[in-house]
Amino acid sequence: MKDDYELLDSGDGRKLERFGKYVLARPCSQAMWRPTLPESQWRSADASFDREEGNRWHGRTNLPKEWRIETAGVKFKLGGTDFGHLGIFPEQRAQWKWIRSKVEDDSAKRGGTKLKVLNLFAYSGGSTMAAALGGAEACHLDASRGMVEWARENAALNGLSDSPIRWITDDAHKFMKREIRRGRKYDGIILDPPTFGRGASGEMYKIERDLKETLSLVKDLLSEKPSFVLFSSHTPGLSCKVAENILGQLFPTAKLETGEMLLEGKSLSCPSGIYCRAMFA
Repeated sequence: MKDDYELLDSGDGRKLERFGKYVLARPCSQAMWRPTLPESQWRSADASFDREEGNRWHGRTNLPKEWRIETAGVKFKLGGTDFGHLGIFPEQRAQWKWIRSKVEDDSAKRGGTKLKVLNLFAYSGGSTMAAALGGAEACHLDASRGMVEWARENAALNGLSDSPIRWITDDAHKFMKREIRRGRKYDGIILDPPTFGRGASGEMYKIERDLKETLSLVKDLLSEKPSFVLFSSHTPGLSCKVAENILGQLFPTAKLETGEMLLEGKSLSCPSGIYCRAMFA
């Protein structure tokens, strides 16, 4: 499988990554160890980003306005943003592979019936693409119209322009409550809520305050014979055990799998969040 992403090194609060032919150095608060590569190799990066005096790119003009890569079987359009993001979180690669396999397997068990999958806080759509490539009917929701358009471009890159994907720009809670009133149900639900964020109309989201309501709405949206719920988080201090306890109480009959999301490098791997999967079939 083609893979255009590589973690080259990490340490001293930074990570050195290759995205296609471009090498970038960016912050990574978890990388409290020493780098393994010489500083000269870090300085030879095409561009770097830091937050030492506000958000700053160095060498951004060395990067094209946008470029394309493929990783974990999904194609992405990338581009440097003012916050140092590129339009991809590669620590989710293992989840994308799992989503596609889970959708394919459970669809086959159901006689080829398409699973209905909802992706909340969906960003540029890696999980949406994985579900759709596995044969699901997907619903992609994000509060940012720009990110929804970015995800639609990624769908086109993956040959999914004509696939059954609903594109929604809305506040997650408002949308889920409408779906519940409409009687819509989903076989699989994916969510990676922000630590702090704002909805399409300025609604404020705080994970420590709102996560329980989010997951309660998720439970009410599941079909009678659901396949899975996949929760992931980049919130500092939110551990695998916390996620396991929350999902375990909500779904006492489900099989749970938890772990760290990792950027896996040639030497040291860099933790970049946690995940918890609740599986029903």
